[in-house]
Amino acid sequence: MIKIHDSHFAARVHDSFARQQAMGLIRATLPVVEAGRTEIHLPHWQGVEQQHGFVHGGVIGMIADSAAGYAAMTVVPETASVLTVEYKMNLLAPADGEKLIARGKVVRPGRTLIVTQAEVFAVKDEKETLCALMQQTIMVMHGKTEK
Repeated sequence: MIKIHDSHFAARVHDSFARQQAMGLIRATLPVVEAGRTEIHLPHWQGVEQQHGFVHGGVIGMIADSAAGYAAMTVVPETASVLTVEYKMNLLAPADGEKLIARGKVVRPGRTLIVTQAEVFAVKDEKETLCALMQQTIMVMHGKTEK
C-alpha cells in the first residue's frame, strides 16, 4: 500500500515537471499523476529519432527516468525531493510508433530509498508494444526541496 505524505503531491509534481526544461525540449507531457504512479507521453517527431527513424534510446531513458522519478515524488513529504541514484534499462523492441508512453510506478517506498519501475510503450495504430523496461533506485533528500 502506498502511503501519501502530501495531499498536494499532484500539483507539486506538475510544477516540477514544468520546470524540467529537458522534457519541454523533447515535447514530453505528463498527463497522469496518481499516488505511486505517473505517465509521460512523447510524440514521435524527427528531433528525437536515431539514424533508423526510431525514437533514440537516450530519449527513451529520459522519459523512463522521469516517469519513475515522478512516481517516487508522489510518495515523499512536501519538504523532500528525489534524485535518481541508478537505473537499469532493457530496450526490448524498436521505439516505432506515433507516440511513446512511459508508465512509472513505485515498487517499494522507503524513507531513504525508493525502488521504482518504468515500462515504455510505443503506440502505433492504437496498439501498444513494450519497447523498454527500467528498474530504478531513487534517493529521498529530506529537508531539500527543488529550486
